Amino acid sequence: MKKSSAHKMKQQVGGKLSKWSPLWRFPIIWMIAGSIGIIIVDSLFRALAEQVEGIVSLLLTLTASFVAIMVYKLTMKYLARRSIPEISTHRIGIEAGMGILTGAIFIIVSTFIIVAMGGYSFQWASADIGSVLISSIEAALGAAIIEELIFRGLMFQAISKLAGNWLALAVTSLFFGVAHLGNTGATLWSSFAISIEAGVLLGAAFMWRRNLWFAMGLHFAWNACEGLLGIPVSGHSSVGLFTVKVNGAGLLTGGDFGLEGSIVPVMISLLIATPMLIGYVRHRASLGKL
Repeated sequence: MKKSSAHKMKQQVGGKLSKWSPLWRFPIIWMIAGSIGIIIVDSLFRALAEQVEGIVSLLLTLTASFVAIMVYKLTMKYLARRSIPEISTHRIGIEAGMGILTGAIFIIVSTFIIVAMGGYSFQWASADIGSVLISSIEAALGAAIIEELIFRGLMFQAISKLAGNWLALAVTSLFFGVAHLGNTGATLWSSFAISIEAGVLLGAAFMWRRNLWFAMGLHFAWNACEGLLGIPVSGHSSVGLFTVKVNGAGLLTGGDFGLEGSIVPVMISLLIATPMLIGYVRHRASLGKL
């Protein structure tokens, strides 16, 4: 009798859960649920990291990143009920390394052009190199992983499921720009610039490689290079290895918002994103999916 009652109760619970399955599997629902989970993790660990400095703070950021990735995986596995090849550890080093190289080239070339046009001049700062490295890596790593999990991992794939990759690219790019509108020195132009140079470039990177490690590596190198150079990262100033003197129009230098507010990286990002999107289209065509 007891076994029969327990079995019947288990069937009832299972039936109730199964009724909710279609709701959880709806893309917008698991996108919101996963994003909330990741934001909560980031907020909690960020509060802890602010109480300490140096290597301990970096370790807390690494831990937060690991937990956020676990939240993403659990969301995709148990709510979205889909495989997660985009975050597979297979080729993680190669994909992340390619992304880091791409991001570093993007920022270095953009900065060099602005310097050549008289917009920036650099002077070595008498800063603690170790401290600068740790703080730059920590800030860049946290932003890259959390933002890519939410925007390219959850939002892009949820919208793609509903309306296709091209609309997903447009919507995530727009939201990425809007998300930075409240930063220091932000304007409508800087929000538009972020939508193109970050939203489109990172979205194209994900479409091309279909790999979050590549997008994270690109995003990380982008922010880390700016931080090390002493250039404000999307309006967030930081102590870098250099002191930057800004000269000329904001359209060239980005003004208080930093490099992302300059037209130069907007143009360079399009030069990088275009071949990525062409590669994506050719790959889809070879699979007969266009």
